Amino acid sequence: MKKLTLLLIGLTLSITFAAQAGGQQQLASSIGDARTEASRTAEQLKATLAALTKLSAQKSGNLRPAYDAFAAEIPRTDAAAESTRTRARWMAGDGMQYFTDWQNTIKAINNASLQKKAQKRFDKVKASYGKVEVAMQSAAEKFNPFLSDLKDIQKTLSTDVTAGGVKAVRSTVRSANWNHHAVDGAIQSALKEMNKMEKALSSEA
Repeated sequence: MKKLTLLLIGLTLSITFAAQAGGQQQLASSIGDARTEASRTAEQLKATLAALTKLSAQKSGNLRPAYDAFAAEIPRTDAAAESTRTRARWMAGDGMQYFTDWQNTIKAINNASLQKKAQKRFDKVKASYGKVEVAMQSAAEKFNPFLSDLKDIQKTLSTDVTAGGVKAVRSTVRSANWNHHAVDGAIQSALKEMNKMEKALSSEA
């Protein structure tokens, strides 16, 4: 009877730790995916701004190729913005399920000292996740004025790809640059916190 009891306790602990490890791996994987998406978005922002800068800086020659290159980046930036919004919504919704499961696992620990340490670890990772969530939400919101500037520039130049047309949008180009810094700053903050989370959740010693 005693052996059976010990076996059951051991089995219960194994299942508990396996569930926690599985949740940890899922969370680490999700954060890795989010980091990859955010990195791609940051690169897309750079590409869009580079195309816009090249267009606005051209002093002579045919402006059409530079305009077409810039216009081609806008739908890609739009897609990156939507990806950021989707990830922000996921983090605030389904992503929180990992922490619900993890918290339930901690509550099931009987050893008070071990439970306290596990809770401290949980609180630290969840706080980091919260920072990522806030940064992603901020980036999603800051995309709106940036995209608005880009689309206004495209609309203005679509029927006036001339030196005069480019000169007319230069103030909006400056606004786009300013708004880019705001979006990129939020994304970089998210990336920095994601890197911390990935290290914290890594199974490698």
